[in-house]
Amino acid sequence: MNGQCIAVVSGKGGTGKTSLTAGVGTALALSGKRVLCVDCDIGLRNLDLALGLTDRALMDFSDVALNCCSLESAVVSHPNVPNLYLLTAPVRMRGPCVTTLDFRLMLAKIRQQFDYCLLDAPAGLGEGFRLAVCAADRCVVVTTQDASSLRDAQHTVMELRQFGPGRLHLVVNRVKKKLLHSMHATIDDAIDKAGLPLIGVVPEDDALPLALNRGVPLLLASRGGAAGAYRNIAIRLQGGRAPLLRIR
Repeated sequence: MNGQCIAVVSGKGGTGKTSLTAGVGTALALSGKRVLCVDCDIGLRNLDLALGLTDRALMDFSDVALNCCSLESAVVSHPNVPNLYLLTAPVRMRGPCVTTLDFRLMLAKIRQQFDYCLLDAPAGLGEGFRLAVCAADRCVVVTTQDASSLRDAQHTVMELRQFGPGRLHLVVNRVKKKLLHSMHATIDDAIDKAGLPLIGVVPEDDALPLALNRGVPLLLASRGGAAGAYRNIAIRLQGGRAPLLRIR
């Protein structure tokens, strides 16, 4: 087995990147793939909440990367979604810091055991971002359609030159149809400004916070809206064809 590691990044907070990581990871797992979601946001880790795995993890990625424990003992399996696993971030770095070499070696182990690894990078371009992208095979940049988010996406793309054609993708998230119309904007504007091929459009969905509060993955609670968009993105990441859910 030789799995793929996909970094999910954003230039700023509030783009819905963690919810997207959890949703697409769940969709990949429900399609029969063995999936590991890794939270790279040291200190502010929220991926466990989005997956419905609150406080289940005892070990974190630093324990694995620094050879304090095995990958198998650190990952947490989802009780309701077969093939879906979580490796959380540390609450804080204890002792030696995880280097990019440590992280690369850990991802090599992950590729041997999982079909897909989704790396949920923290917003911005700090240490968690550098770890997430240092050895990823592909990268998904998540933005919303507002001007500041698009500008930050452009800045983020400039830091991702190592990802060649076909390895760097754009998701426009939390799209509100009424706002798009009032701004006289289209998704094409977002594509042009970010300069990336579009792999998905995700609408704003009231079902998302409801599922989060219930501790249930969105795809187990909903089929349309954001859940449908996550499924389509998962299909496209696997090389299949699916609608982009373009919103006009």
